[in-house]
Amino acid sequence: MASPSQAVPNTGMMDRVDTEILIVGGGPAGLSVASTLPEDISAILVHQDRSIGTPVRTSGGCWMRDVSALGIPAEFAHPVNNADIYSDNEHLKLDMSSDPVGVLNVTALYRWLAGQTRADIRCGTKYLETRREGGKLISRLRENRNEYEIASRVIVDASGWHCAVLQSLGLSPPPDRRGIGIEYEFAAPSHDPDRAALFFGSATPTGYGWAFPTTLGSLRLGVGLIEPDSDQSPKALMEGLLASNALERMGLPRPLSFHVNAGILPSVPFTSNLIFDGVIRVGDSANMATPTLGEGIRICIEHGRTLGAALGKDSPKALTQWERIVRRKLALQYRIGFEANRRAAAYTPRDWDRSVARMRTLPPEELLRFFQNDFSARMIAQRGAQSIGRKIGRMLGGR
Repeated sequence: MASPSQAVPNTGMMDRVDTEILIVGGGPAGLSVASTLPEDISAILVHQDRSIGTPVRTSGGCWMRDVSALGIPAEFAHPVNNADIYSDNEHLKLDMSSDPVGVLNVTALYRWLAGQTRADIRCGTKYLETRREGGKLISRLRENRNEYEIASRVIVDASGWHCAVLQSLGLSPPPDRRGIGIEYEFAAPSHDPDRAALFFGSATPTGYGWAFPTTLGSLRLGVGLIEPDSDQSPKALMEGLLASNALERMGLPRPLSFHVNAGILPSVPFTSNLIFDGVIRVGDSANMATPTLGEGIRICIEHGRTLGAALGKDSPKALTQWERIVRRKLALQYRIGFEANRRAAAYTPRDWDRSVARMRTLPPEELLRFFQNDFSARMIAQRGAQSIGRKIGRMLGGR
């Protein structure tokens, strides 16, 4: 597809490009939608950053079984079989060999996804707004200080927590509760590449922390919190962590020279309305990250791909079916996970000591299922979603 031309002088008019589908956002959701659209459907994907996959805004946690199921090249994921979970006075060694975690090379993965699409990918392009006009959706964008319009019959809002398209059309506001994190990535040759860590309590008051080894031999040391449940900043949490002796206590190396990753994701209940008369949301715009660990890449890829296939059928029934399947897979599970998330956000260091102590009483497989936000149908049928969420909160934190 041709690039937009310069704005026409002296007329107040902007150049307009026509396409069938406009995708706003070049993360895993938007790229996955584009990757399964048929070749005969014209599509433009706009991405605010100057390149796909950088800067990195996620830790890239996944599960190795999902890496395989989604056909992701194995070299993009670093398998981890062991995790240490710490609070102030408790420690759990978790054997994950039955279901290993995969730490993804996010940049390589996103660029691989981009290589699977024939859509016109336009980086360095800022989405500004959308209006309805004559049965079309007219979107205004800015590229290299030049503004132009794209007319489409469908817009996929894959803009992340901003919900940029939904917000522009007054369909949905951005989430009022968000997970915010910062991560220092650095060379760590002495760190065991088969060991991850999660930590809670005084080392990260009002928040949580992690350490993940990567495919590049580096370590991602991160902290995060829920806003507005916490009034601190991730940077302040990280500074407090580095000023303490917590890293030595947990056997984690200190970052000397590092690269900073930072990101935001929604931390609100799953909302099942995904289709708005030609505007469809997916990924973080649809609150698809799990409420337990904030893991979203695999879910974005899965539901992005199925959305692209549904759009290719050019049938309202196919889109309705896609929405119904997503609801069935996520709505009830996320309701349970969000209840546990909400309770854990208020934990004190003492609560986290109780939590880690009680985690030790669980079989590893059951604890891993909680981290995956995977609750059995039998458990749900017996107890109901809300009571399970409360039970999990008590089980993990003692409240």
